[in-house]
Order: sequence, then structure tokens, then C-alpha cells
Amino acid sequence: MSENKIIEVNMQDQINEINRKLDLVLEEIYAQKQSRETVSDLVDDLSIVGKDIFQTTVERLDKEGVELDADTLASIGIRLLSNLENINNLLEMLESANDFMKDVTPIAHQVGLTAIEKVNELDQKGYIDFFKEMAKVADNVITHFTLEDVKELADKIVPILEMVKEITQPDMLESVHNAVVVYKNLETENIPEYSIWKMIRELNSPEMKKGMGFMMSFLKNLSAQQPKIHNK
Repeated sequence: MSENKIIEVNMQDQINEINRKLDLVLEEIYAQKQSRETVSDLVDDLSIVGKDIFQTTVERLDKEGVELDADTLASIGIRLLSNLENINNLLEMLESANDFMKDVTPIAHQVGLTAIEKVNELDQKGYIDFFKEMAKVADNVITHFTLEDVKELADKIVPILEMVKEITQPDMLESVHNAVVVYKNLETENIPEYSIWKMIRELNSPEMKKGMGFMMSFLKNLSAQQPKIHNK
């Protein structure tokens, strides 16, 4: 191939490359033109809508008798601009609260379901009815006793608790239990009749002697406790 032929080929390649770049430039210019036209159309549309909104707002305010003060509007605008950071912080707080609610809602839902299941379980076991009846008991107590009775109870609660403490001691509980068992086994409908002579003979039995000894000891100790009670 001759040198002139090679030069012509190179020039043609360069021309083709230049044409390709020009096509790209023209396409970019056309795209920018379309973008500007789109923005211009959007601005025109927004301008028309804004004018309509402004006109409608003015008419509504005029109809309602509301007067706008330009200085007040300017002051509000300045305050809004000067508090942009506070507004942004408020929006962040709202977003955080919204995220918190999203996280807490499933937990609260599960807690609610668990509580409902527990209440249903207590109801099945009879706790609800029991507490209802206890409420009736409390209501009867409140309606039966006066405020003065409650005050007197408050003054005497310590001796009462001391007495309950003594009664609930193991030996006292055993004695009460034995007395209940004896009374339960006693045939109250077929009690034998005792004459004076038979009663005198029974007094000589070991059981009666032990019983009389218990009664005498009980009365003696009871009499000894009386001065202590009066001294208190």
C-alpha cells in the first residue's frame, strides 16, 4: 500500500471519530434541551398552580374576614428559618419515637396475649370467683364496722396479734386439735345419766383426778395472770 493511501485511511478514521464525537455532543445538547424544556414546563405548571392556590387562599381569607399582616408573616418566616435546627431535632425525635413504637408494639402485643392467657387460667382455677367473694366479704366488713371501730382495732392490733401468735404455737394447736377430736367422737345423743354417788365414785378415777388437776392449775395460773394484765 502506498504512503498516500495510508494517509487517506488515517484521515478517514479521524473524520469518523470526529463525527462520532459530534453525534454524542449533539445527543447531549438535545437531552439538555429536553431537560430544560421539561423543567420550564414544570415551572410553568407550578406557577399556574401556585397562582391558583394563592388566589383561592386570598379569596377564602377575604371571605372569612382574615387579614394578613406582612410583618407578622415575615416574622414567622424568620422564626421558622432560625429554628430549623430545633425543627430538625423535633423531627428526629418523632422518627425515634416512631421506631420505638414499632419495636415495642410486638412486645406489648405478646405481653397482652400472655396477660389474657394468665387471666383465663386464673378464671379456670376459680381465682376470679374467689376474689369476687372476698370483695363481698370486704364490703360486708366495711359496712358493718365504723371508722371508730377501725381506730380501736388499730390500737388493739398488737395484743390481738400476740394472742394469735400464742394460739398458733404447736402445743396450743395440738391441745385444740385434741379437744376437737374428743368432742367429735363424743356421743352427744346417748349421754349416760350420773347419780350423785356415781359421780363421787368417778371423781376417784385417775382420769377425773387428772382432769380436776388440770382445771385447778388452769384457774390458778389464770388468777396469777390477772395482776399482770391490770398492770399493763
